[in-house]
Amino acid sequence: MTQAKNGDKVSVHYTGTLADGSIFDSTEGEEPLVFTLGDGDIIEGFEESILNMSPGEKKTVSLAPEKAYGERNEEMVMEVPLAEMPADLDLEVGDELELTDEDDHPMLVTVSQLSKDTVTLDGNPPLAGETLTFELELVKIG
Repeated sequence: MTQAKNGDKVSVHYTGTLADGSIFDSTEGEEPLVFTLGDGDIIEGFEESILNMSPGEKKTVSLAPEKAYGERNEEMVMEVPLAEMPADLDLEVGDELELTDEDDHPMLVTVSQLSKDTVTLDGNPPLAGETLTFELELVKIG
């Protein structure tokens, strides 16, 4: 039977859960996720888990943070005076903002705390530091 290898376009159904069992993402009831193995568009451990699977095969894998979204980096958390934020922004905890770094690269940050005078922005991916479990089904290759 054909097995998935780098360069193959694959269609995958998955359900991702956190250590407490809560679901953070799923294709259940939706179209499968379609991507090309080896392109690096998907987290490393997810891609590696699909390699050598055959269409119709199912498995459950657990990914440590270094194979998923990495460890949390506290240097990516910054406290900014509200006076430095655009006045027309109505900020709430959980809001996502796109900033540019000193090299003009876009960076997605999440508002993690608000006080009377400051806003705390977190540039870590929301799932950084988490061990992720995926129930995988390779639907098709090609």
